[in-house]
Amino acid sequence: MSKPKIFSHSVGAVLGVLSLAALDTGTAFAASATPSGTVTVDAELGHSVLPIGKPGKIYLRLSVKGAPIAGRAKRPPVNVALVLDRSGSMKGERIASAKAAAKVALERLSSDDIVALVAYNHGVDVLQRATRLGSDHALGAKISALEADGRTALHAGVVAGADEVKRNLKADRVNRVILLSDGLANVGPSSPRELAELGRELGSAGMSVTTIGLGLDYNEDLMSRLAAASDGNHAFVEDARDLTRIFDAEFGDALSITAQDIEIEIECRIGYKPVRVLGREATIEGNRIRMKLNQLQGANERYFVVELDAPEVRKAGEAEVANVKVSYLELGSGDRRQAETRAAGRYSESADEVEKSINKAVMSQVSTQVATETSEKAVELRDKGDIAGARKLLEGNAAYLKNARDLYGSGEGAASPAAVKELQELEMKQSEAASNLDAQAWEKTRKSMRYDQHKSKMQQKY
Repeated sequence: MSKPKIFSHSVGAVLGVLSLAALDTGTAFAASATPSGTVTVDAELGHSVLPIGKPGKIYLRLSVKGAPIAGRAKRPPVNVALVLDRSGSMKGERIASAKAAAKVALERLSSDDIVALVAYNHGVDVLQRATRLGSDHALGAKISALEADGRTALHAGVVAGADEVKRNLKADRVNRVILLSDGLANVGPSSPRELAELGRELGSAGMSVTTIGLGLDYNEDLMSRLAAASDGNHAFVEDARDLTRIFDAEFGDALSITAQDIEIEIECRIGYKPVRVLGREATIEGNRIRMKLNQLQGANERYFVVELDAPEVRKAGEAEVANVKVSYLELGSGDRRQAETRAAGRYSESADEVEKSINKAVMSQVSTQVATETSEKAVELRDKGDIAGARKLLEGNAAYLKNARDLYGSGEGAASPAAVKELQELEMKQSEAASNLDAQAWEKTRKSMRYDQHKSKMQQKY
């Protein structure tokens, strides 16, 4: 079968390119990494060699890695607001588990960390203004006293929590709102668009919002978009007894931040036209792509897959594709630092040389992001009532991921075990979702899919 030169993005065409031939049109160049301070930047694509002629779409993978936080004399202080849903649907085991989880999570903080406690139903109560935790705080008792009743003013609860974080907002602190809700927002602004706009506003101000959805009655689009717009985490917790694990993971994430306010600029060379960034918000102006990360954890990688149109080249030789500049605030020192790298490769007349130049590590991550987009299209089809179409897309996606795993997970230059495991887990989840699209199972399946999509796009660790 001949390899298509352009990856199609229409829902109907996705099935036609769910073979690895479609992925092989994503080409990648080797790049040099420039370590600077606590952040290292790499820019690579799927093959280090491109074919003479017009290769079509190519994928650039940009990786931003944080240095391990271990060995630092003192971690950055945390400035966090806990925003807990205490509406009527939280009665019983849910409110009890939420209170227990919040208390356990607080034990991970130090006396110098700043904490606010906000509870909401149809109204909002700031139970503790943002203040240093100290060694003899009364937060545990205030959490224990929470009772569940009323409706759900989610937007107002987040705004109140953000207002508390703003009271002590500093660039060298980890500024975060952690929201727990089990129900639909039914008081005040309640659409995914409105909450995404709030998340975008808070993210621009230097805060991230983590959203934890409990049970099967919350709006997963609202919660995931609020988190994503602020570069925050999102979790789906079906069983309230799992809240302690999720809160513990979330506070572990907050305590491991190594860099913040990360600004990324990719300048494509003449002839290489940026099309989009898969799964992430980005600004594309001419040949420049700009993105922003609010935070980066130590010993963690955040990567971005950029789709480019490549030029027609008739002569073999070296080619520079893009320059990358990253500016960030290093929390350990409080200094503003920069890192740079470039993506370059060469063109060849040899098809065999092009084929052998594949970068399996890069292409495994490209596969993950392409499959995540297909998963989102499957949700759209199911929402329209096209169960058969959604099932076909998910089954094709699972086969696509298996092929990617087989191709990129073995042999010389194989992708890392962690990347291969991610492909395998996503493959299994796509197969499971394809079998659970009926009305009875859809609420749980949809929430699980949105959770997995968010984790994939944001490279969330829990």
